[in-house]
Amino acid sequence: MRKEKKVKDPRAKLGKLEKREARAGYLFVAPWLIGVGLFLLYPLCQSFYYMWFNIRITPLKTLYTYVGTGNFTQIWLENPEFPQQIVTYLWQTIVEVPIIVVFALMIAIMLNGQIRCRGLFRLIFFLPVIIVSGPVMNMLVAEGAASIPAMNTESIVAAFDTFLSHRLAEAIGEIFSDMIMILWYSGVQILIFLSALQKIDSAMYEAASMDGASGWESFWKITLPTIKPYILLNAVYSVIFLSSNEQNTLITMIQDAMFSGTKEKGYGYAAAMAWMYAVIVTLIVLLFFLLLGSKKDVYDRQIKRRKRALKKEARLVKKIERRGRRNARKIEQARQKRKYKTYSGESDY
Repeated sequence: MRKEKKVKDPRAKLGKLEKREARAGYLFVAPWLIGVGLFLLYPLCQSFYYMWFNIRITPLKTLYTYVGTGNFTQIWLENPEFPQQIVTYLWQTIVEVPIIVVFALMIAIMLNGQIRCRGLFRLIFFLPVIIVSGPVMNMLVAEGAASIPAMNTESIVAAFDTFLSHRLAEAIGEIFSDMIMILWYSGVQILIFLSALQKIDSAMYEAASMDGASGWESFWKITLPTIKPYILLNAVYSVIFLSSNEQNTLITMIQDAMFSGTKEKGYGYAAAMAWMYAVIVTLIVLLFFLLLGSKKDVYDRQIKRRKRALKKEARLVKKIERRGRRNARKIEQARQKRKYKTYSGESDY
């Protein structure tokens, strides 16, 4: 008998190709995963272990004394400076982040327009992010270059103190004193907004102008709903950047506590402060997610409702078509029966 040749399944070949591509992808991602494990996950787990101990480094060895929640109790009850700085940080973040986001959006809209030397302006706004490192920024802040000249922050605090709480007035005064530094660090947010604005189809603005919409109405009904996810992205990025910035007083306090030579402080004490600070930053990020990411846009709801109506209408049309085909088959079958039926006394004759 003639042997039949086995036909190879093309899906098996495709599966081998997919596995080979997957292995190549894992090889490319492996250095990043190793770096995350060594330089992020391992230090996090180590600091989480340290915060339950009082750690003292001696010339002979490192002494670990289990204190449980003693570090947290000492931070909140015996160190009044840390809670005060936490409250100040909260007020500053809540006020500074909207200022940075609004400023970045305004500059991005200006750079997205038809103006001369757009590339030069983009370079000017993004250049401080590149060239101004942490030590350089510390020197500029120490020299007073981060504040606007001839601005009396004490009078600003006194003016806001008349109708706001004193702590909020101090936070606003700190923002005015560091206004140049805040605006300097808006380059990344400007680029994100600029890329989002360039993705909007110009035909939408043309259709809105033909319908009689003004520039302000186009901004609120086209631009803002479209770039809403990028507003959330910039808000989260600003929170994380301000929280990890070297000019942040809390970062300096944690560093000083880590390298302190006293018995009460040390690595465990600093780890407890760092974890509490990380939890507070996470809560702020979740707050911005709830404010900017939970409410669905009206237009998105209308589009989804229209899509559901179209799907329902398509299902109804298919149902009617199936019923029509079924009835047509029944009619054809009845016609065939009448055509080939033999005379059996049931005829009309």
